[in-house]
Amino acid sequence: MLQLAGDPPADALLSADPFALLVGMLLDQQIPMEVAFAGPKKIADRMGGLDPHDIAARDPEEFAALFAEKPAVHRFPGSMAARVQALAKAVCEQYGGDTAALWTVGEPDGAEVFKRLKALPGYGEQKARIFLALLGKQYGVTPSGWREAAGAYGEAGTHLSIADVVDASSLQQVRSTKKAQKLAAKTGRENKGKAAK
Repeated sequence: MLQLAGDPPADALLSADPFALLVGMLLDQQIPMEVAFAGPKKIADRMGGLDPHDIAARDPEEFAALFAEKPAVHRFPGSMAARVQALAKAVCEQYGGDTAALWTVGEPDGAEVFKRLKALPGYGEQKARIFLALLGKQYGVTPSGWREAAGAYGEAGTHLSIADVVDASSLQQVRSTKKAQKLAAKTGRENKGKAAK
């Protein structure tokens, strides 16, 4: 079973439902990783399920209100509710509501799965690479070339992203790596600013 949220019921949903995993990855910005991946369970509990057709058909204001209920699904409930609805609509329109079709229909290779993920609302290049790495490392979805398509996130033995989180210890290692990257980026920007003066 996946250990992304650090909460057994939330992790069970992520393990069983590819759409929950896709939504968790979408929510993973500007909040702690485990809070993001606990989000799909909060939505499912409040809606009585996590069907992309149901989410896509919901009234946007009602859905945003559901997101904002305490504890909120995300610190930006309005904008993230809209993104989850856009994602649900895309999964319904392009894949008939079957999230796994993203990586099964037409037996796509890693590059094609990456392309399909990147085309989803709310998924940029980095998020698509991380999700592809998560599929390959922990979900048993290993199309040919997936590691290459996932870039550095696909490499074995790394602690770069949620794809590498398998327990509390690896979560802390990923957190430390991210902190170091942010610090390096900030230092780089400051040094660049000084050089420009």
